[in-house]
Parts: sequence; C-alpha cells; structure tokens
Amino acid sequence: MMDRVLVVGPSWVGDMVMAQTLFKSLLSTRPGVTIDVMAPAAALAVTKRMPEVSRSILFEMSHGELRPLYRRRFARSLDDYEQAIVLPNSAKSALVPFFAGIGKRTGFLGEMRYFLLNDIRSLDEQRLPRMIDRFVALGDEQDPANIAYPELKLDSRNQEECLKRLDLDQERPVMGICPGAEFGDAKKWPEEHYASLANYGIENGLQVWIFGSPRDDVAAERICDGIEKTEYCHNLAGKTTLVDVVDLMAISRLVVSNDSGLMHIASAMGCETVVLYGSTSPVFTPPLTQKVEIFSRELSCSPCFERTCPLDHKECLTRLQPQRLHRVVDKVLDNIL
Repeated sequence: MMDRVLVVGPSWVGDMVMAQTLFKSLLSTRPGVTIDVMAPAAALAVTKRMPEVSRSILFEMSHGELRPLYRRRFARSLDDYEQAIVLPNSAKSALVPFFAGIGKRTGFLGEMRYFLLNDIRSLDEQRLPRMIDRFVALGDEQDPANIAYPELKLDSRNQEECLKRLDLDQERPVMGICPGAEFGDAKKWPEEHYASLANYGIENGLQVWIFGSPRDDVAAERICDGIEKTEYCHNLAGKTTLVDVVDLMAISRLVVSNDSGLMHIASAMGCETVVLYGSTSPVFTPPLTQKVEIFSRELSCSPCFERTCPLDHKECLTRLQPQRLHRVVDKVLDNIL
C-alpha cells in the first residue's frame, strides 16, 4: 500500500519554508512516501517550489475561525492518508485530519487536542530549541545536526518573464531589500536606514530591488523617496507573486531583510543574506544558510516577541545604524568586482 502523508502546514510563509526540512526528512527516512500539504494560500504558494511536495491543497480560513461543519465537508473531499502531521499547535488545525478519519494523527500536545490526535508528542523545548527541530521531530526522529536545510526550486522561464514584465536588467549586481514583516512593526528596521544602506550600495555599483507584498508598498515608497539615484532602485512590492519573488531573489547577490518570510526565501535560494533582528531572536527561527550575517542590539528589553514595541521606542532597531552593514556590502562587492 502506498505510504501517503498529509501535512497540515503553517499559515506564515517563513514557517512553511522551514517546514521543508520535515518534508526532506520524511523522504529520507521513508523512501517513496507521498507528501501532500494543506495550508492557506499565502503560505501554500511556496510549496510549489518544493519538489518533495506532491500536492498543494488550499484550505482558506480566517484567523480564529472554527466552522466545524465546513471543516467536516472539506475533510470528506480528501484522499486517503496513512498519517497526518499537524504542524500548528491549535485545536482547530487538528480538526480536518480527525474528520477525515486518518489513522495516525501526529502533533505536539496543544490546546484541547487529546481526542483529535492519537500520536501526541510532548515538546521538550530545551532539546528542540529551533522550529525546524520541532518540525522534523514530528516526522521520524533525526539528529538535528543532520537536518537538510530548505532549497527552493528555480523556474528559469518565469524568471525571464518577470524580468521582461517588470523591465528589469542585470547590468548592475542586485541588492535585494525586504522591508516588511507580517507579524508586526516591532520587527521592521526603519525605512530611512534601508534608504541609507541602499544609497551606499548604489554609490558602489549595485542596483536595488525592493521585495514585498502590497502591504509593504508604503514602506517601499518611503525607501525610494530617500534614494538619490532613483534609476537604480526598483520598487517591486505588490507587483509580484510569491513565486515571482523566489525567482527574482535568486538573482540577488545580497539580500538585506527583517526577520520575515522573505528572509527565509532568500536563505533557501542560496543568497548572501543579512538579517536584522529586533523584537525576535535568531535562536528559534534562524536563517537556514551558512551565507548569513545577523545584526541585532543586545538590549535588556529584547527580544520581547511583541508585534509593537511595548516601550514605544523600538531602539533595538532604530539604534542599529546602517553604517554597521557597510562592511557586508563591501565584502559582496569584493567578490563581484
């Protein structure tokens, strides 16, 4: 009988990129396994670039929405699976596998899930400090030192189409900038700092592409307003799909990002990556690449893991001056020129 697994995936793009570590682990320990992933559209899109995923199943629900009858009907539309692995810790995330009657339903002990899951794992946060450690542990146990990092697949044809549609060239090496963070403002480096760094890169021979969703367009425009040579700055926020970003980001020689989903995409595309941490910590969700530089301020109030700064100053990021990043830009330029 075919070994089939349904993964109930996370809702955040970055978490879904990190979930590829689980998919890789499953294929390594269970050769021939078929992996289907169920998730909301925002996070599901990136699974299209994961060769480990056989089928991407759209399941769209508003945050906090329960709707058990809808979930029951949806469950009946699913194929047969030997196992479901539920990555989110909420009770509602486990409802569809329960209603679908999947024989083995795996997940960490969470809110009111005793009867929904029948393969319940206890979470040892000391032994499993990173999110990827926890994801992989829900599959077949694996030494954290041997976890295979995410690697997203490039679509060269789509890349060429995006370059033409957006009128982009590669005459100058590209520095990608990702000023957004869906979780909240406390994760965002100031726009004026991004503009200052962009000006430094442009003065030294780079061009700048600003990546983001439609929600990031205002921040991107503010960065553009601070650019002196605007012909070398391209605001792509809201003009691309997530998979377009995957393909365009692969061209970038350097990506500077907040702790966000796009940071994880940059890492998974093998880009030289600079990550700016403020309210969050690289201990739990680090960039999964060896080609990374992490910048943060060690303040007594950080990391606070809040959406907005509870002290209303955000000094963990405002005091992180762009001049500190100049040496990284210089290093990239030394490798190019």
